[in-house]
This record gives sequence, C-alpha cells and structure tokens, in this order.
Amino acid sequence: MPVFTLDSNKLPAEQLAVRTITTEIAVVENIKQFNTFAEFYPYYLSEHANSTCRRLHFIGTTLVIFILAMTIAKGAWLLLLALPLAGYSFAWIGHFFFEKNRPATFQHPLYSLLGDFVMYRDMILGRVAF
Repeated sequence: MPVFTLDSNKLPAEQLAVRTITTEIAVVENIKQFNTFAEFYPYYLSEHANSTCRRLHFIGTTLVIFILAMTIAKGAWLLLLALPLAGYSFAWIGHFFFEKNRPATFQHPLYSLLGDFVMYRDMILGRVAF
C-alpha cells in the first residue's frame, strides 16, 4: 500500500533514496558543459545582455587591474586580498539586481574569470556595447 505524505521525513527509506537520487540528477543536468573557452564565450555574453550589468563588470575589472598594478608598484601584497571584493561585488550586483540571473562564476569559475577579461577587452575595442 503506497504512503502519501507531504513530510519527506515520514517517507519510507527506499522512497527517500529514489527522491534524493532523482533530485541530484536533475541538478547536474542543468549545468551546461563546455569543452573550450571558444564554446563558452557566446554563452557568457548571453548571460551579460543587460548593459548595466556589463558596465558594473567593467568597473569591477578596472578596479582589479588597478589593484594589481598598485600591488606590483608598491609591493603591497596585502592589497591582493581586495581583489575578490573589487571584482565580484560589482559583477554580482549586476547579475542579481539588473541581469536577474546567477553569475556563471558559480558553475564555470575559470572560464568566467577569463570571460570577464575578454569582455573587458571587447568593450574597449567596441566589439561589445557598453
């Protein structure tokens, strides 16, 4: 006889196992896979369609470059601790409040970091609109 309940804590162990496995597989299937950065970059740009989000990324990346330059020029290595705050704070504000999506950093951290700098260059060169 089947058990019907809304409280997952009261389900039989075998039903909990099936439910858990099904949920985990669904989450894994939603992550897009890319073999190269060239495959990833169009996806990255599609996640940055909002101009305010792109501008905030530009500000954050500019700050990262400035902090790196100051670190090297002054030998103040503790400034490196400010890099994540400078880079991610502007980008995440852009995603959460303007683009209204999750930053690609959560699923593709290295490609996203490279994407930030490539989009920065492309914005300077006029290939991507401000």
